[in-house]
Amino acid sequence: MTEFFWPVIIASLIAFALKFAGFLVPRAILEHDLFKKIIPILPIGMLSGLIAVQVLAEKQTIVFDGRLIGVAVGIVALVMRAPFIVVVVLAAFVTAIGRAKGLWI
Repeated sequence: MTEFFWPVIIASLIAFALKFAGFLVPRAILEHDLFKKIIPILPIGMLSGLIAVQVLAEKQTIVFDGRLIGVAVGIVALVMRAPFIVVVVLAAFVTAIGRAKGLWI
């Protein structure tokens, strides 16, 4: 094996250990009311954070550019109950047209 595979193997073992540790959590914790309230909304918070980082961050700075306008158009389309594919295409279209016309970077 080359030296490239050792970090991959170590990362795989750590990922397996973390997944296995989930099975060792006591049932009393899993059935606690606070835990039952937090778990359903946790993916929403994580996805929101990911979207915010992808839209607003560039290296180590916060950037307001066409991506933010595309997201705003997507939010408006979602509020108007447009199908998801329409939301994605519309947001991408607005961002691309704005960049092509030089309105934003």
